[in-house]
Amino acid sequence: PIHPLGKCLASVQLLAWILVAKYADALPLYRLEGILKRHGGQISRTTMANWIIRLDDVFKPLINLLREQQLDGDYLQADETRLQVLKESGKSAQSDKWMWVIRGGPPDRPAVLFEYDPSRSEEVPLRLLDGFRGTLQTDGYAGYNRVCRENGLTRIGCWDHARRKFVEASQAAPAKKKGTKVSKADVAIGKIRKLYAIEKRIEKLPPEEKTRQRQQ
Repeated sequence: PIHPLGKCLASVQLLAWILVAKYADALPLYRLEGILKRHGGQISRTTMANWIIRLDDVFKPLINLLREQQLDGDYLQADETRLQVLKESGKSAQSDKWMWVIRGGPPDRPAVLFEYDPSRSEEVPLRLLDGFRGTLQTDGYAGYNRVCRENGLTRIGCWDHARRKFVEASQAAPAKKKGTKVSKADVAIGKIRKLYAIEKRIEKLPPEEKTRQRQQ
């Protein structure tokens, strides 16, 4: 096969190893530089960074296909996480930047895509979810409100976020004396615990059977 970067010192296997080590195993390039050096490989982090940047165009068709697969489905999960970027024009190293993650696609072939953006504005999900029609699961962040409203999406929440409020209420309540009634927050936590037990039991079942048992 033609080498994806044309004339390049790195083998395809080495490029794959660098990508997996950096993005799946969270090893920064300066550590990879040291690991390779111990094995006699004199490859600088700058060289590796340039290979990764050039691979962006190589992977773009695959990423576009994954996004199409996501948007063709009827259910997506989305979230955004703070990220530190040391050198970015017009931004200090201490300011918040964001990694947006979207998960969706067929239940047996879920696609997960990460998208960096220095902004957490509602414009980002509006761009990432353009063309999607269906159900969107997020936390309570208001930045998703506009895309749900303009695209007619059904917005659903997360049991873990709902449960957290009841846990906080339970912890803030006065200490219970023996013989006193259980608080409403504890009753809610108990009901959610039963739902969690069902999810654990049906975890490996096919999607259709999961749906049946949840409805039951």
